Amino acid sequence: MSIYFHEQLHRTPALMTKLRNFPVTICGGGALGANITESLARSGFGKLRVIDKDRIEERNLSTQPYYRSDVGAYKAKILTNAIYRALGITIEGISKELTATNAPQLLSDSKLVIDAFDNSIARQIVTDTCKNAQIPCLHVGLASDYAEIIWNSIYRVPSSANDDVCDYPLARNLVILAVAIACETATTFIATQQQQSFTVTLADFAIKPIYL
Repeated sequence: MSIYFHEQLHRTPALMTKLRNFPVTICGGGALGANITESLARSGFGKLRVIDKDRIEERNLSTQPYYRSDVGAYKAKILTNAIYRALGITIEGISKELTATNAPQLLSDSKLVIDAFDNSIARQIVTDTCKNAQIPCLHVGLASDYAEIIWNSIYRVPSSANDDVCDYPLARNLVILAVAIACETATTFIATQQQQSFTVTLADFAIKPIYL
């Protein structure tokens, strides 16, 4: 029996084949990026790449799918190993900083880029690179009890004012909710080519589409 038995019943075999062969790059291996990578892998995506230069810290463990024994290791490497152990799937983990110089090469063979970085400089690089290369890009971000899942065509890079703030409020439930919506948005795009954007607020459990 396929490990994707239930997912295939829901999606249909034809869509599962698309997901398996659709190259996606996730930029960021933190609260959003790591959970998105794991969720996509467990949903049948077979060509995943995750880019993150950071190492795992103890404070990451409540919102990110890592273990105490992983502290100090590179996030991208641990994600690669964990997904292979769980599913037998090889994903590409790149433990380096995404820069304006290497971004065109690292993102060029993707059919979808998901931006889950935690700073405006990296988000700007992803935004510009995808725009110039005409690669569909979905941005996923969090702030307090608010999350957004927005396609590149209407995305605005946030201010860099809080980029250096390390201690900020973050609820795991908001992370998981945003991840679920982002992954479903990506799946819908692959199935229909529709680019749907959303905002999420945790306090009232509101998920609202953004209309152009």
